[in-house]
Amino acid sequence: MLGPVGVLDVTVLGAGDAFASRGRFQSGYVIEGGGAVVLLEAGPSVLTALKRSAIAPADIDYVLISHLHGDHFAGLPFLMLEYLYESPRRRMLTIAGPRKLEQRTRVMFKSMYPRMDTSPLARKLRYVVLEPGREARLGPMRVTSVRTPHTKPDVSLALRVTLAGKSVAFSGDTGWTDELITLSAGADLFLCECTYYKSEHLDFHLNYPHLVKNRSRFSAKRVVLTHLGREVLDHAPEIEMEMATDLMKISL
Repeated sequence: MLGPVGVLDVTVLGAGDAFASRGRFQSGYVIEGGGAVVLLEAGPSVLTALKRSAIAPADIDYVLISHLHGDHFAGLPFLMLEYLYESPRRRMLTIAGPRKLEQRTRVMFKSMYPRMDTSPLARKLRYVVLEPGREARLGPMRVTSVRTPHTKPDVSLALRVTLAGKSVAFSGDTGWTDELITLSAGADLFLCECTYYKSEHLDFHLNYPHLVKNRSRFSAKRVVLTHLGREVLDHAPEIEMEMATDLMKISL
């Protein structure tokens, strides 16, 4: 059974793109409510942003990763380092995402800290594969995943998290797909990437004109643009949709 309807608090840890445009932190969001703390994405700056937001890393129950690009999951080794030395895990941490997440995370950690013994932490970690087109039940939340046209052959996902009777949809990184309309339908919040302003030839990311063209098709209660690139930030006065900022707090 899912928990009763309640308040979800969403913290934007990082609203920037892979290039940390205009000094913004890279991808990361925390969803708190219904007795769970969920980290959505773990870019390289995630540990810094967590501590600036006064969110204790040890309080995280679940980590959701949309795809295996460094600006979305390269913060996991630093989170694990935190758990090994500063904030030992007292309970299981579930890390869920596309296929190969566990393998790639292990390789990345070993490359960064080759002689470190991770066995004390390994017993507290559980990896779950999120399959496109399926719904996963993780503790008190449901996670719906759809594949997005961003990476091949690797899988990139857009996600919808339902917790405490509220829903947060997240585009991940993606070119345009009508799947975003369905995934975000009726959501309390839709975090939607907007990397470019007019680079329409780059079809593996979303651009502002395409989002404006389809804005009326989104039925989410609140749409917030994120993963903001240099082009978008350079045209900020012309952007008529809400844009995320680092450490922004949203209550649903």
